[in-house]
Amino acid sequence: MQRLGQMIQQIARYRRQWETTMKASGAAAGSFESPTMPNRLTEVSGFGANPGNLRMLTYVPEAVSASPALVVVLHGCTQTAAGYDHGSGWSALADRYGFILLYAEQREANNPKRCFNWFQLGDIERDKGEACSIRQMVEFAIKQHNVDRSRVFVTGLSAGGAMTATMLATYPEVFASGAIIAGLPYRCATSVPEAFECMFQGQTRSAQEWGDLVRNASSHRGPWPKVSVWHGSADATVKPMNAGEIIKQWTNVHGLTSSPTSSETVDGYPRRVWTAPSGEDVIEEYVITGMAHGTPLDTGNDENSYGAAGPFLLDVGISSSYRIAKFWGLTEQADETSRVRLSPEPVRHDPPAMVAGKRPAADEWAARGATRKPRQDSRSPGMPHMDVGSVITKALRAAGLMK
Repeated sequence: MQRLGQMIQQIARYRRQWETTMKASGAAAGSFESPTMPNRLTEVSGFGANPGNLRMLTYVPEAVSASPALVVVLHGCTQTAAGYDHGSGWSALADRYGFILLYAEQREANNPKRCFNWFQLGDIERDKGEACSIRQMVEFAIKQHNVDRSRVFVTGLSAGGAMTATMLATYPEVFASGAIIAGLPYRCATSVPEAFECMFQGQTRSAQEWGDLVRNASSHRGPWPKVSVWHGSADATVKPMNAGEIIKQWTNVHGLTSSPTSSETVDGYPRRVWTAPSGEDVIEEYVITGMAHGTPLDTGNDENSYGAAGPFLLDVGISSSYRIAKFWGLTEQADETSRVRLSPEPVRHDPPAMVAGKRPAADEWAARGATRKPRQDSRSPGMPHMDVGSVITKALRAAGLMK
């Protein structure tokens, strides 16, 4: 009983702390995702049964290769697909390198703070809930745009990062690679208390135990997706040790040792690499020194700078979106003769939900992107990135402390 009482007291402290910060993050997100913010995404309906009740949005550049790659992007809590695209710069990368973007967007009906439900069993198992909805979106996009099935990728931030880990584990045959930003290992949590433990304390398991969770998520036995892991060393929302546990999980799945094959400094930050016996780099890890909770950006004016700083989108001098695309092999310039101009998007695509005027042309978007916001202090406190208030309330009700 004493331990239960301590746990409830801790939950109550978390609730008071996170109610304050969630209000602050909500106000900040509202100011960032204003009605005048460009929205380059187009909503798609009728992509499948959609058991997870998610929205599907896409971005298709004016010119793509005959059989383009597909990048699936999963936003974090309090964010929208359009807001995360604007901040992360993925559609600018798609313009430059000719791949298709697919954004899954959470609905407030599923989670009041628009977090993907990475800790709910009904949403993180193969052919169930949100994971199944995202898989259906991928299949629809592959057929709609003649996507190269060997070049399908997924990335996400925070709750979206945890859902990225879910997609890599439950559908490893679908994805060539994934990038987990400020996320958690697959199946770190399957309940509310475990979610708290993973986020705020971290959960330590052996590499074999972590790896077994991935292997048991499907009947797939390889080859396995490549994985890129990004985390800020000053992240107070998702404890940085989670990055190490993700590495343990995927090095075990790939049959690699815990020690990296090589290490280097990229744009001032440490990068570690694990190389397979074939010579291919299959796992990489970036630790962004002093960074809080968010996606690392470089909003400078050079050719490899992308995005716009905002809540959970932190200008720290390195573009994670560009570096991830490079790790996936997407930055190798396509031969212009192999690229085709697309006809207007099919009528099955619904109008964008948050369009401010006409969608900007590629050159207009590039011009907007060239106007950079001032660099943020990378050591500024992070905001929460999960519907913690709702989760804690449920826990307190279950404990009989709230009606």
